[in-house]
Amino acid sequence: MTNNWHMLTVVGKDKPGIVASISEALFAAGCNFGEASMSRLGGNFTIMLMVQYEGGTERLEKIIAPIAQTLNLRCHINAIEGQLHAHREPDVRISVYGQDRTGIVAHVTGTLARAGLDIYDLESDVGGSGENPVYIMHIEGHAMRGVDALKEALETEKTPGIETHLEEIDTIIG
Repeated sequence: MTNNWHMLTVVGKDKPGIVASISEALFAAGCNFGEASMSRLGGNFTIMLMVQYEGGTERLEKIIAPIAQTLNLRCHINAIEGQLHAHREPDVRISVYGQDRTGIVAHVTGTLARAGLDIYDLESDVGGSGENPVYIMHIEGHAMRGVDALKEALETEKTPGIETHLEEIDTIIG
């Protein structure tokens, strides 16, 4: 079903009750949820949520507005084509660890893209301490030119202070 889908994005300072408040209001209005990504990022909370709703974007905005105002959230809604179940599953997972510095994401993702990686998901965090920060990144995607091309690219692009691990994902869909 691809009709009446919207992408709701929400950003604000992290606090208890954001997910519950938004999901309860949308459920009460007759909305159906599709895929979602909700995460705490640096003391903030962000939501990307596919919402199926018959009432249109303007009415959906009116449902969310009081919650956004109460919780001091910024919201944005776009009409989208809801293509659930129309995507590939990842076949590789790459983990990157290293001394935090500018350019890690650009360098690693650029190298992987040139080797044929179609990135589906990327999550990152900063660990360690203020004096010795460590950047941690996990990438899932599809190796369009095969896993060996990605392994070779990571090997030839080794950078001092950065460690990478690539593992194949064997997803069984039954």
